[in-house]
Amino acid sequence: MREKYADTPDKEANRYVALCDIWREKYLQLDREELKERFHLKSDAESHYITYFHQQYRIDQSTGMIFLESDPERELGFDTVMAVYHLFYYAKPYAKVSGVFVPFREVKRAAPFDAAFKRGVLGNAARDFEGHLEELHRACRALGGQPLKQGDAGYQINAFDCMPLQMLFWDGDEEFPAQANVLFDADITDFLHEETVVLIGGELFRRLREEAGSGSLNIS
Repeated sequence: MREKYADTPDKEANRYVALCDIWREKYLQLDREELKERFHLKSDAESHYITYFHQQYRIDQSTGMIFLESDPERELGFDTVMAVYHLFYYAKPYAKVSGVFVPFREVKRAAPFDAAFKRGVLGNAARDFEGHLEELHRACRALGGQPLKQGDAGYQINAFDCMPLQMLFWDGDEEFPAQANVLFDADITDFLHEETVVLIGGELFRRLREEAGSGSLNIS
């Protein structure tokens, strides 16, 4: 895995590359046929395929490297790569969703990261999409989102096929600033490490910004 990180110093980018290589090796040591059956992965002679936020990724079975199927030359971000490897590594053998959605602070063992999640994920999302409900609705639909009744924009969106999320957004007005929230399945830590849940929330809004067109948002 040789991603480039244009917005990070070379030393940090090199560290990310090294971590990707470590996790790629961990993936190669797993029982990949068992993973294929457990996660109902599509496959061919050389690759397994997984859908992540409405995009299909190819995992080369000889190298463990991950590619975006629609754009194989794209250099994937660190968080995207980690999300896929962490799912396969941390998911318990009989993990399944509960159907109960909870805010991040109620995710098992996630409370110590709540302040950072609110500031770094929800706060940035509220700022970026404030005044841009039309773009947010369009982006949610592009990710296959199913409308919810909560919020000015509320959608259920799958991170992975086995991992539904609920995105809720209230636009700002003269009295209150915009607010964003993400609800997670109460048993999401049966699939991921609790720190990776932070990453998944960030990846949700990354994909929404991508589909909305970052040039039309409040991103400085």
